[in-house]
Amino acid sequence: MTAPGTRPAPSEATGRRPGRPRAAGHDERILAAAVDLLERGEDVTVARVVEASGVGRAAIYRRWPSMTDLVAAALDQGREPYEISTEGDLLANLLAALSPSAHPAGRDYPERRFRLRLRLAMSDRRVAQAYWRSHVARRRSALVALLRAGIERGELRADLDVEASIDLVNGVYYYQYVVRGDSLTEPATLERCREAVRTAWRGMLAAP
Repeated sequence: MTAPGTRPAPSEATGRRPGRPRAAGHDERILAAAVDLLERGEDVTVARVVEASGVGRAAIYRRWPSMTDLVAAALDQGREPYEISTEGDLLANLLAALSPSAHPAGRDYPERRFRLRLRLAMSDRRVAQAYWRSHVARRRSALVALLRAGIERGELRADLDVEASIDLVNGVYYYQYVVRGDSLTEPATLERCREAVRTAWRGMLAAP
């Protein structure tokens, strides 16, 4: 399975008139076609997406500049950003938000799609980078807000590297699932993750 970064021809990329409205339903049909191709193990090419969706090449490229970007969007179908309260106990809020029960993917984001995303990201760095730019970065906003609130309160270190701290916390959960092969719904696994986050949090705290 590949996700070629095909670019549109000049006529496709530049032929759109400013302010031209998008046709209703095109986004959904394009994404549905890409998801179907991915989950059937087929290459996502513009020709196949056009055939499956009934949407023209120019319309596809007006929405996604390359097939890699479309693949990244398709892999994210069913996931949404989440919020974390910045009131009260910040560590407790963080642990609650990271619990699988807080924002379950359910049928809208099946495990097979998550595993597919991991596999494609590992095999094609372009997919990983496109997924990061378009989707992962925006979902980190709640964690960024939480850590910045802690800094503003004086609870967390003023020199805290927010991005590195988020990588550290999220990495704990990915390690259990990807490296250890454990389920995050298992109580022992979840408690191990929580204890790791508590340990990291102690390192983030401002000096007394």
